[in-house]
Amino acid sequence: MASASPNLPTSLLLNGREFSYESIKQTDNPHTALNGYEARVLELLRQWLTGAQEFGLRTSGSTGQPQLIVLTRRQLAASAARTGDYFDLGPGDRALVCLNAEFIGGKMMLVRGLERHLHLTVVEPHADPFEAVPAEAEFDFAAFVPLQLRAVLAAGRANRLNQMRAILVGGAPVEPSLLREIQQLKVPVYLTYGMTETASHMALRLLNGPQASPHYRVLPGLHLGQDERGCLTVRGDVTDDQLITTNDRIELVDKHTFDWLGRVDFVINSGGVKVQAEKVEQVLDVALAELGQSRRAFVAGRPDERLGQAVTAYVEGAALPAAAEKRLLGLLAARLGKYEVPKGVQYVPAFKATASGKLDRAATLRGAESPRRERY
Repeated sequence: MASASPNLPTSLLLNGREFSYESIKQTDNPHTALNGYEARVLELLRQWLTGAQEFGLRTSGSTGQPQLIVLTRRQLAASAARTGDYFDLGPGDRALVCLNAEFIGGKMMLVRGLERHLHLTVVEPHADPFEAVPAEAEFDFAAFVPLQLRAVLAAGRANRLNQMRAILVGGAPVEPSLLREIQQLKVPVYLTYGMTETASHMALRLLNGPQASPHYRVLPGLHLGQDERGCLTVRGDVTDDQLITTNDRIELVDKHTFDWLGRVDFVINSGGVKVQAEKVEQVLDVALAELGQSRRAFVAGRPDERLGQAVTAYVEGAALPAAAEKRLLGLLAARLGKYEVPKGVQYVPAFKATASGKLDRAATLRGAESPRRERY
């Protein structure tokens, strides 16, 4: 890749093709033979390189309808600087961009590269992004969704990950089986917390190594709080100094550190008892893994005349044999509170996903069939 100096790249690789930043800026010199994703990535780059001050981004839609949010250049640059400083990223470092650049996670990987003068290798999102890059390519920094990280490890590419200085993983929960695999990596792996409104992640949790922590730590310079519901609030340059109030219930450990408890809109009111769906899901994931079932699952409240909402486990794929389901419910009963135990298991052939690849709970619930078994 040509550059004016070894440390200041003047071009990037996109799906194996080199594009100079100067050519990207020229709107009267359109690139030919591009697929739709490549064209959209180059347009995003062109906007940044030509000094655009506002950027429209859509939320993922994982907890509701996708919304268009406008972020300023100042917000995106502040986010890039904060991450770059945290991981000491600078000229000459190499970043793999394999998240969808039409959403905030992938967009910010591009902005970090431009702002910190990183060598960027951009590939269209794949389950295993390394299939799309040369075998000899090495990277210092990358961000993955859990599905990608699982696929990379399943392909036996842990050595390629261990060449990096740091890895981000986010956009979906990290299941217990994947977390166990992450413990075998030497490279630090950070679980991210953030959203479109905070210009990508604003807090990190180290998942492996001797300094691994159960808590998220907010990046320096951002200010945390809680509203009357116990939900996280944040203010800083990445929010354009506006107070952002989330629907995420948290427990503040100190002014810099917090535990994520779950979304307030995922609280199930079952017989007057409030059950946090995500807590039950963590136990459900472990129990399924112990049964040798590598399946996605989530928990939601199903309308119920007696309880108002019945805690229900939604499991992807074919129904478990009766004996296996009985054992699953037994494991849950032994590890959860009386009111947290799912009253039934509902099987869904395939979960619905948002455009960014996240689980679309609402669409999955709308399409789900009536539970085949109930337990009261």
